[in-house]
Amino acid sequence: MTDPRETLARLEQRARKRFGQNFLTDPQTVARIVRAAEVGQGSRVVEIGPGLGILTAALLGSGASLVAVELDRDLAAFLRETFPDLRLVEADAMRVNWSELCPGEGWGVVSNLPYNVGTHVVMQLIRLPATFQRITVMLQREVVARLSAEPDTGAWGALSVEAQARATARVMLEVPPHLFYPAPKVVSQVVRLDLRASPLVGGVPPAFFDAVVRAAFSQRRKTIVNSLAPRFGRAIAEAGLTSAGIDPRVRAETLDLAEFGGLAAALHRLAPGAPGALPPASAP
Repeated sequence: MTDPRETLARLEQRARKRFGQNFLTDPQTVARIVRAAEVGQGSRVVEIGPGLGILTAALLGSGASLVAVELDRDLAAFLRETFPDLRLVEADAMRVNWSELCPGEGWGVVSNLPYNVGTHVVMQLIRLPATFQRITVMLQREVVARLSAEPDTGAWGALSVEAQARATARVMLEVPPHLFYPAPKVVSQVVRLDLRASPLVGGVPPAFFDAVVRAAFSQRRKTIVNSLAPRFGRAIAEAGLTSAGIDPRVRAETLDLAEFGGLAAALHRLAPGAPGALPPASAP
């Protein structure tokens, strides 16, 4: 593999710009990521932000049918030169119409996601179970901790509940800073998210479930009834908690996924004008 410093120096000279990405440099780690994703001959895979193509080469080498989405035009040009047969889409992953780009079902995602948009991209993708089956991504360790957290822990929050309602999360490996160039100031982890065919949201519209969860965690130091009251009104909040069999005096972080589903179902029955009582909220 070419030293990424040499490649970046060449690209920066040609493009007269600086790149702010952190590029993975360790082939063994790349091989572990591909194994964790369980991709191979016949797999249909999306890679977001391929960068200098170290993961791209491994995915193509596995026999997978690969679509790469790259926003940086200079890196996109480099990738076209390096992988002339690669299906490369030059676009912002936050604005892609995934159902058009990835027709059918059973797609996988394998990516080293940029830290600044990684959480948003993951939450966008796991809302598309008709398209994606499995998402294997590298993110900042603190974000992975939230995605894979258990109830009644410090990392358990709205992101945890919304993600786990839609997918099972499994931490696959940790990647230290020295395996990147330039080395980031954080430790990274690879998490695999296997999407559920239908989200576990208590039988209510997913946007309503998400709004309930976010309201519950909006004031973490307060009891759950006090957190829900500003959004639903205290009377409905108390009635919903009672109907769901939840003590109004507990805090949101003590509730598990099933309890949030029951709470959402109870509030959906009680909230005036449901399901339109709460507008869809943006991804965390």
